[in-house]
Amino acid sequence: MEVTTAVNSPSTNPGDTPGALHKDPDVVIFGFWVFMMSDLIFFGVVFAIYITMIGATAGGPGPKELFDFGSLFAQTMLLLTSSLTVGIATVTMKHQRSQTSFLFWVVVTLVLGLGFLALELYDFSGMAAKGGVPQRSGYLSAFFGLVPLHGLHVTFGCLWMLVLIAQIWRVGMVDIIKLRFLRLALFWHFLDLIWIGIFSVVYFGGWVYG
Repeated sequence: MEVTTAVNSPSTNPGDTPGALHKDPDVVIFGFWVFMMSDLIFFGVVFAIYITMIGATAGGPGPKELFDFGSLFAQTMLLLTSSLTVGIATVTMKHQRSQTSFLFWVVVTLVLGLGFLALELYDFSGMAAKGGVPQRSGYLSAFFGLVPLHGLHVTFGCLWMLVLIAQIWRVGMVDIIKLRFLRLALFWHFLDLIWIGIFSVVYFGGWVYG
């Protein structure tokens, strides 16, 4: 994308002082919001499919046999804490603290995201050991159509952080990198909101009504 030296929007400029930034940061951020809203609609469709499939276990294992709420609580804490740390990284960038401090919070967020993914994969393997595989029933097909989709998004977010860290290592905290991080932070908070929906509807709702 083209970088110019003229445009600085008070709503999106990640620094306190004018500097080189994207040609029109508001357009970039708006476009990213449109992407996330379209993603939200897609998640809404998959949520709806899951809800219609609660109880369609076809004699196979259901939520009460498959879900480990201890692990789910740990996953929730990891993801919510990562939302806090990415917020701290954003504040650190906004107030132009040291690059090292900013990278520290990004790396902490990355580690928390990877911890979440590790626990989620562990849960999936435990479900498979109990016969909870996608082809077993309509309920499990709907479950594995929704929850791993969120996990793929978290994986993409972690890869995005790795690329961002490499770019900062190479070119430093230039303004275009700051704008990219701002979009990453929005994406990460969005994933936390989706997870709250998954925990409430898929896990807790499935356990109550399944």
